[in-house]
Amino acid sequence: MPTPDFILTLRDMIGVHPLWLPGVKAVVTDDGGRLLLVRRADTGRWTVPAGIVEPGEEPAATAVREVFEETGVHVAVTHVAGVGTTAPVIYPNGDHAQYLDVVMACAYLNGEARVNDDENLEVAWFDASELPDMPPLHRRAIEWALDPERRAHFVADSA
Repeated sequence: MPTPDFILTLRDMIGVHPLWLPGVKAVVTDDGGRLLLVRRADTGRWTVPAGIVEPGEEPAATAVREVFEETGVHVAVTHVAGVGTTAPVIYPNGDHAQYLDVVMACAYLNGEARVNDDENLEVAWFDASELPDMPPLHRRAIEWALDPERRAHFVADSA
C-alpha cells in the first residue's frame, strides 16, 4: 500500500518535518513454526510484514490488515510481543519519521503466501533456524514473538 492518505495530508501541512507514527510489525508463524517474511521492493531486504496504524485503527487490526495486504495470508493476533521505538528515518524524498514499534505475534489461519502488493518482491516461509539477513529490529521482533513465555518485551530506558 502506498503512503496512507492521512500522512499525505499531514505532509502537505508540515512538509518533511519529523512525524511520530505508530507502526506494527507482524510476526507470523504457521503450525510447523515457520515464519512468514517479505522481501521489500524499496530496500531488497527480508523483513516481517509491517505497516502504519491508521487513525482510529487498533494495532491488532493493523497487523491482520498488513499481513493480508502484503502476503494474501489471513492471520489471528495471539499476543503483543513487545513495544519499542525505531531510530529516526529519513526517506529518499526527504520526509523524516520515527515509529512507535508495536510487535504482534500472529498465527497463520489460511491463504496461500504470495506477493499481494507493490511493496514487496517476494513472500516466503522460513524455518526460524534458517532466516535470511534481516534488519536488527525485525530480528528483535522475531525473538520477542518466539519467546515461549509470551512475555511482552520492551526496551528499558538506557539513560
